Order: sequence, then C-alpha cells, then structure tokens
Amino acid sequence: MNTIIRKSVLGIAGLAFAGGLAAGPLNHHDATPATALTPVAAVQADKPDAGKLIPHGVQGTQSRIDLNDEQTANAKAIIAATKKAGLPERAAVISIATSLQESKLENLGHLGEKNDHDSLGLFQQRPSSGWGTPEQITDPEYATLAFEKGLKQVDGWQDMPLTQAAQTVQVSAYPDAYAQWEQQAADIVAQHWNN
Repeated sequence: MNTIIRKSVLGIAGLAFAGGLAAGPLNHHDATPATALTPVAAVQADKPDAGKLIPHGVQGTQSRIDLNDEQTANAKAIIAATKKAGLPERAAVISIATSLQESKLENLGHLGEKNDHDSLGLFQQRPSSGWGTPEQITDPEYATLAFEKGLKQVDGWQDMPLTQAAQTVQVSAYPDAYAQWEQQAADIVAQHWNN
C-alpha cells in the first residue's frame, strides 16, 4: 500500500510540476508588457546604395558582356578617376556605361579603316575635337577625367536618365545606345567602388 500511495503522490507531484512549467511561462508571458519588434534593415556598408547608382531605373533592354582582366582593370581605373574628381557613384555608372558602349571597356588605339574618324581610347574621344592628344586620351585616368569634366558642365546631369547625360557629353550618332549598359555599369560600380 505504501508503494501505491507513494506512486500516486509522486504522479500527482509530477503532473503539478509539469503543469507549472507549462502554465508558468504562459502566465508570466501574459503579465509581461509586450514590446514592439522593429524590423532592422540590413545594410551592407561596402556596397553603394542602388538608388544612387540607378535613380531612374534602367531604360530599355539591357546588354551585358563578360569582362576580361583588361576590361575589369579599365573599369576600376574609371572608378578611381571618378573618386579622384570628387564625383559620386552615379558619375562612375554613367562613365562606365559610356565606355561599354563606345569601346566595350577596351582602351582602343587607332583601328585603321574601321576607326570612326580619329576616335581613340575607352570613350572613343577624338584628338581633332579637342579631347587631348592620342597619348592622353588613351590613358584611362585622363580620358575619364576629360569625360567627367564634360559631364560636370551638363546642368542637372545627376537627375537625367543615363543616356541623356552621356549623349550630352559624347554627341553620338546613336544617342539612345548608352541606356543598354546601365545595369551592368551599376553592377560594376557596386562591386568595385569600395575596393
């Protein structure tokens, strides 16, 4: 009989303990004032804000090419020159998109009969149009600074669609062609701006 009573008492005590664990935290939770959880946006400090890179969204069908080491080095040189000029990430996006259209980020020398007049370098700038000497405009830093000097002279370039800003500087026969490179240019700037 002692064994039956002891088992009954222990069983009841066990149920009371288990019930207390189950009910205790619930009761405690109900008595504690609820605090609102505020979602926190994760910001990756090493990437520029996408809104600064493409403030108007991309326009039209986008093109993309795989970059080799030389093209990547030229993109990095454009970014470095943009920083040297004290210009924001958007200027680098416009510059790289322009170079993607003009030369596919290749520092082109004179192409003989395939050449568009005397166009040279990353931006296909022409010595005869006053961009500089052939040696200067085939220097990525010089060419970028020359392009961005022209960009800074365009009132409101920061708020223009990319193709309009680029065309105002370049005066191309294909003014809408720059827009197709905006996403890739923004991706390149996002990847290399803080490197």
